[in-house]
Amino acid sequence: MNNADRNYGCRISDEWQLKGLKTVVMENELLRITILADKGSDIYEFLYKPLDIDFMWRTPTGLRNPNRGVPTNITEAGSFLDYYEGGWQEILPSGGGACTYKGVSYGQHGEVSNLPWQCRILQDDPEAVSCQLTVRALRTPLRLEKTLTLKRNEAILNITESLINESPETIELMWGHHLAFGEPFLDEHCRIDTPAKEILIHHEGYSNNHRFNPGERFNWPFAQDKAGNKIDFRTIPPKSRKSEDMTYLLNLSEPWFALTHTQREVGFGLRWNDDVFKYLWYWQVFNGGQGYPWYSQTYNIGLEPWTSMPTSGLAEAVKQGTQLTIPANGQIDTELLAVVYKNLKQVNQISAQGAVK
Repeated sequence: MNNADRNYGCRISDEWQLKGLKTVVMENELLRITILADKGSDIYEFLYKPLDIDFMWRTPTGLRNPNRGVPTNITEAGSFLDYYEGGWQEILPSGGGACTYKGVSYGQHGEVSNLPWQCRILQDDPEAVSCQLTVRALRTPLRLEKTLTLKRNEAILNITESLINESPETIELMWGHHLAFGEPFLDEHCRIDTPAKEILIHHEGYSNNHRFNPGERFNWPFAQDKAGNKIDFRTIPPKSRKSEDMTYLLNLSEPWFALTHTQREVGFGLRWNDDVFKYLWYWQVFNGGQGYPWYSQTYNIGLEPWTSMPTSGLAEAVKQGTQLTIPANGQIDTELLAVVYKNLKQVNQISAQGAVK
């Protein structure tokens, strides 16, 4: 049987399209991963087949092709939100709001999330499949290469990455993985586990409906809201909460998080290298995001490993001293593991090999 026709074990194809975007589908007996090669290499779908659960959030506006249609005007923040479909984005070389740094103007969440990436299938056999996705930033001399691998009968996606500075100058940057989780998986029965020690609230009011006082710090897992109530950050509020906040989880003893549905006993976990991604951003939108782009329609969270903080653009990260620096003609390598697990109500550890305890 030709690789393209195989219907068992691991399989991969880059011959698909969604909304006119070149799309890669890789799967095994447990997972189906759909990647938008023509739009940022976004992981659009992370489906656990046995329970038909896709963990990735989808925005109300859905997937839009950045090459089809032109906004009526270009905002200072750029086009990220106009074309944001949810899911999992790679963000580089600036994170959060628009900014200008060293004469370069960056829109929200940098340069690569709406660019087409080159895709090359590296392995395609029943035991394992892998593909390499590559992009060059437009305004920064950075090349990012990542390889995604699935093995037979494993509910684990392995991602290895190399960030290359193609210039003889030192480059300062922010780099992050923007994962968003939503319905129907996400609800008030979900629980977050991570070995963080501290919670930091974003330094200014993030929305009209923020629950917490800007800039306050708390010991994980409890924080105090503006009314003085004790809030357990491990729990997910219901839609009736109607709040939106940006927070940061700091000083993780190990670099992982787990998001578990405690009634269905199924969850999604991520493990990464903390020598690169030192901070875990926690974005919370519980039907409280008013006005553009959410219009109080969205119930989702983001759990995002980042090199830097806050979510205010590269210039502010440099001011705070959290930027990542890559030397002239240098290279930074890193690895992430995304894993699905079941028959658990909470998680105490995700190992470097993806074992969930």
